[in-house]
Amino acid sequence: MKHLQDLLKKEKYRKISFKVSKTQHLLIKASINGVSGNFILDTGASNSCVGFEGIEKFGLKAGRSKTKASGAGATGMFTQLSKNNSLKIGRWNSTGFHLIIFDMTHVNQALLQHKAKAVHGIIGADILLEGKAIIDYYNHCLYLQ
Repeated sequence: MKHLQDLLKKEKYRKISFKVSKTQHLLIKASINGVSGNFILDTGASNSCVGFEGIEKFGLKAGRSKTKASGAGATGMFTQLSKNNSLKIGRWNSTGFHLIIFDMTHVNQALLQHKAKAVHGIIGADILLEGKAIIDYYNHCLYLQ
């Protein structure tokens, strides 16, 4: 595994540690517009998102969205869109980052029922694709270029 880390370092990948929750979710810290939060790293989520309470916390400008959100246990949920935000995960940055905003109550209630901590949002495939992500599950590391 050391060879992989060396190769990724040469390719200018940034190494970011994550934790695994009691519910087997991958948890990662990230900052949106300079404000830190806790997120689920979700390869199955098409877009990164935050809950409605994130509008104030992360200083988001929420606008209209035609998209209806769907996820485990919920479909057709009302969403808003926040454009042109900054995102920082470890030493990796993205500017002009768009976020879906929706009611994450069902997500956090499920986590709390299993005595896991609530999260502010989800880092999805949009960011993983942009960062050419490589996930090292065994060593609990995410690499972004």
